[in-house]
Amino acid sequence: MTATSLRNTAPTRRRGAFFGYMAAVVAAAVVAVALTLALSPPMWIPTMAAVPVAVWLMAVLAVLVEVRPVLPPGSRYSQAAMISLSFVIALLLLWGFLPALIVQTVVAVLIFTGLHATAWRMAFNAAQWALALTAAHLVLIALDAPTTISGRDDAASAVGALLLAGLAWFVVSHILVTTTWALRIHVSWWRLCVRSLRYEMVVHGALLAFAPLLAMAASLSPVLVLLSAGPIYAVYRMARLSTERERVAMTDMLTGLPNRKGFQQVVNENIDRCADAGTKLAVLVLDLNRFATVNSALGHDVGDRLLQELGRRFERACDGSSRVAARIGGDEFAFLLAEITGEEDAKRQAVRVQAALADAVWLDEVSVDASGAIGVACYPEHGRDFDSLFKHADVAMSEAKSRDSGLAVYAPEFDHHSVERLGLLGDLRRALELPDPPGVELYYQPQIELSTGEVVGVEALLRYHHPTQGRIDPGELIAIAEHSAVMRILTYRVLDEAVGQLSRWRASGLRLRAAVNVSVRDLHAADFCEYLTDRLEHHGVPPEALQLEIIESALMADPRRVVATLTKLEALGVGLSLDDFGTGFSSMQHLRRLQVSEVKIDKSFVLAMNGDPDSVAIVRSIIDLGRALGLRVVAEGVEDERTWRHLLSLGCDLAQGWFHAKPMPAAELAAWLARYRPPAVMRAVRAVPEPAETR
Repeated sequence: MTATSLRNTAPTRRRGAFFGYMAAVVAAAVVAVALTLALSPPMWIPTMAAVPVAVWLMAVLAVLVEVRPVLPPGSRYSQAAMISLSFVIALLLLWGFLPALIVQTVVAVLIFTGLHATAWRMAFNAAQWALALTAAHLVLIALDAPTTISGRDDAASAVGALLLAGLAWFVVSHILVTTTWALRIHVSWWRLCVRSLRYEMVVHGALLAFAPLLAMAASLSPVLVLLSAGPIYAVYRMARLSTERERVAMTDMLTGLPNRKGFQQVVNENIDRCADAGTKLAVLVLDLNRFATVNSALGHDVGDRLLQELGRRFERACDGSSRVAARIGGDEFAFLLAEITGEEDAKRQAVRVQAALADAVWLDEVSVDASGAIGVACYPEHGRDFDSLFKHADVAMSEAKSRDSGLAVYAPEFDHHSVERLGLLGDLRRALELPDPPGVELYYQPQIELSTGEVVGVEALLRYHHPTQGRIDPGELIAIAEHSAVMRILTYRVLDEAVGQLSRWRASGLRLRAAVNVSVRDLHAADFCEYLTDRLEHHGVPPEALQLEIIESALMADPRRVVATLTKLEALGVGLSLDDFGTGFSSMQHLRRLQVSEVKIDKSFVLAMNGDPDSVAIVRSIIDLGRALGLRVVAEGVEDERTWRHLLSLGCDLAQGWFHAKPMPAAELAAWLARYRPPAVMRAVRAVPEPAETR
């Protein structure tokens, strides 16, 4: 949606006040013009033949110069530049009020027709300038300005009068336009007045300064009028070049779409409309996948042509006035979806944008398949200004890329760099830098061998108690830390604490295996294995007592980069467990190549076993796969005896969950182990009948 179309819209709220003001200005202009003509009847009609040619020439030039009107660059709240203002003010002095008014009205029609203004807007602007001209005329009358500039004295008084008359014209016009916009978008009148004053003072001030020169030239010779028009044309060219530079500054030269600056202006205009009408809009950010590969393989020229073709497709997909496509840099595009009903509507329209990438692009007889990830942020739920909406759409796009889902709508948990999260991350880092991190603690949840009921291991789970925010959700804490250097510090402190606790348990006679969660980023660290080896040797713990858990989907996304680390871990004797198994895309080839010793069934499947045959089938398949590959299978999320018995019947190896025990500090675990008694061993495991719903 362009700035011009925004000018042609009326506010939804306070619509009556807005159009009431418009009508009042038009009515005031009619009354002011009528009174002016009644009090000083025009005597110019009988003496038209006596009007100098130079004055007629000024009237013609005033009309011709507005054939191509100039809209102010960058500012949505300024009035259109009236390049013919010098001629109109000079005509007011030399020919009178009514001829100047007629010329100005013709000029107004030309300007606002060229700007595709609505009828009510054209009527208001004509009335606005009529009131401004009336004010200028009253100044000339009050100063008793001479109607010719023939002598030195006449010239001095006429120049002063014209400058003051021009100032009156400018002040009245500027006040009327500012009031209109203040009613239009419900913001401070004074802020709008100052905001647009700079541009208007430069353009209209220069034009008003030329009015005395034109009047003096017309008093001497028509040729001088033509010569004096040269500087006015220079101002016109300056204004047009300024507009063109602003257009270039807001346009991406490669695709012809708006760039980030232009996109920001369009979004801000539509936010104003939404705030006024109580409607919604969405900002989308799209990042192309593997675009760097196209540049590397086919060259940057081909890459540019790909961007141009995609720009044309996106422009066709956004053919309505409520949808705008932009290229914001590199291989990133942005889209405005205005006049939407809500988040679901934004998602449907985002899918249409994605459809523009469906067909391959042919470049030099090479077929290029383009794809991308789109992030969506909606107004006002996800932000009330451009910066917030764009940032949150970019965060959602990054989330869509990381999940390989193609599309994501912003959610606060995606934003790893919000002010609150950055503050929490800083507090966590400062805590970890201390010898005994305050608030950072490990809880341990027992892992039970299903066939014997014996406690054979524990899973170490991070807990963080913030000094002011209280208990922080572990998932949120990891989400904040994993994209920063704090994750490595945190992992190393957790490993050191867990291995140290294993050593203390072993000293007291407990032989347990501890599972510790790590991230793929941890496995990428060059010194990870060396650090782990050092901690095991320092605490005197055998490597087989430690199990490293990593989320399946994260590992499968980039298995080749961690093969060397996993090979070292296997040689060291430390086991690797795939957590949340069944939610990713593992293959048997990967499972064999990555030296995995254990898989953990995602608790979402385990929790649903009692009422969902599909979940039971998934659990059975994972257990059978683990048995076939010689892997230990652990079920997490076991919360009742029925699920425990069912897992036992399916041949699952280990289980953990609240049915046995909740996570607890190390000190409480020792007391719990002293009280714990294994359940009776099943006499005939395979004879236990399965629940009816799984048969």
